Amino acid sequence: MKTPFSIMAPDQFSHEKYRNANDAIDRLIAIYEAHTEFLQQAFTRVAHGDVPKSGRYRATYPEIRLTTDTHAQIDTRLSFGHVPGPGTYASTITRPDLFRHYLTTQIELLLSNHNVAIEVGPSPTPIPVHFAWPNGMDVEGALPETWSRPLRDIFDVPDLAITDDAIVNGTRHFGPDDVVPLAPFTGPRIDYSLHRLAHYTATKPEHFQNFVLFTNYQFYIDEFVDWAKQLMADGDSEYEEFVEAGNLITPSGATEPSDGAAASRIPQMPAYHLKRKDQNGITMVNIGVGPSNAKTITDHIAVLRPHAWLMLGHCAGLRNTQRLGDYVLAHGYVREDHVLDADLPTWVPIPPLAEIQVALEDSVAEITGFTGYDLKRIMRTGTVATIDNRNWELRDHKEPVERLSQSRAVGLDMESATIAANGFRFRVPYGTLLCVSDKPLHGELKLPGMASSFYTQQVKQHLKIGIKALENLREMPVERIHSRKLRSFAETAFQ
Repeated sequence: MKTPFSIMAPDQFSHEKYRNANDAIDRLIAIYEAHTEFLQQAFTRVAHGDVPKSGRYRATYPEIRLTTDTHAQIDTRLSFGHVPGPGTYASTITRPDLFRHYLTTQIELLLSNHNVAIEVGPSPTPIPVHFAWPNGMDVEGALPETWSRPLRDIFDVPDLAITDDAIVNGTRHFGPDDVVPLAPFTGPRIDYSLHRLAHYTATKPEHFQNFVLFTNYQFYIDEFVDWAKQLMADGDSEYEEFVEAGNLITPSGATEPSDGAAASRIPQMPAYHLKRKDQNGITMVNIGVGPSNAKTITDHIAVLRPHAWLMLGHCAGLRNTQRLGDYVLAHGYVREDHVLDADLPTWVPIPPLAEIQVALEDSVAEITGFTGYDLKRIMRTGTVATIDNRNWELRDHKEPVERLSQSRAVGLDMESATIAANGFRFRVPYGTLLCVSDKPLHGELKLPGMASSFYTQQVKQHLKIGIKALENLREMPVERIHSRKLRSFAETAFQ
């Protein structure tokens, strides 16, 4: 219909109150699908020459809203699922179909903890036309070559002013009468990351699982792929599908893909997904080398609200007593990666999370056979220093070595502190288990012959440890994994 403001909008939905999570999510899906379909159809008409002489098309995100005038009596063990006090809280929602399980958990906790209905309806926040297609659309490319009119005169386009991390960073401030966010990310911010994920990993967001492994070496990916394909061929595991870059899907019981097509080019950070029906499978991503990639991918995966992510990679051993192949379980981090300094000041400590640390240590013991005091023969727990200069060895040694010594660091790499710090920032449980691949301060440099032999011997075992740690975490209640250490005194209700 056409409004007095010359804005052409879809048929309006009313705001409705719900005390059942499934009914509320059904309503979110109905609004989202109607509004995105309206934009898709309008764009198709415009692309075929039916351009309005005046006015513009606009559809908006659905939203969840909660209003309470009392303080709730909550289970103090919970780190999420409640608002801090009386007021009105709301968040825009995108892809409610994709986030159904997550939204169910969040809404049910709100209903239980506050005993008030939640409200669902259209928000005032426009959906950019670029985000109207969940699996992506080259909007500009679909316009005729003769097109000369600015697209933003007819449709809403992405607006960086409302696509940021101010909520999750804790830098957006609210007055006593303001509507406060329920969720750490807005609809536009999530849409931005969902489309970026498809670009960087060559897999759809719906394939990502709740437990994530990051690595900086293709050797680990090759081993993961071989293991996953064997599970699919055997057909008797808890995993139902294996998805490779290009959305190439091999179902359980099969030896060849049944759907999708191999990626036409190698993506920047290819992802591989061993899927379970409950989304509690394992995703593994090769982030390549460097803190920039580590920040980029975690910025985007964070919007999927995973239950844990772990870094499995190689590091320089900084102690003479370490041997090639020993493990380093990060208990603290020296952050000299610099890519997060503007979002998370370096004076903010990145604490170890007990649940993650125990899961990793137990997994090392189980896979290697070393237990108790003997575990110290092959693993050190300590500080990992992350830097942004791969060739730090070529600098004058006095200053960096002195700083590393003062920090008590036992390992040095380029990604781990970034992944841990972004986990802290985004409230995603994190951990790091590295393998010593060289000892540059002690004359053992990473050279081709040494590296090849090392990789052959250690990668398989290291990967098994990481997988076992995630499977151990999966057995824990979600509420226990999401530690209260990651929450501040002014938090969104949604995890």
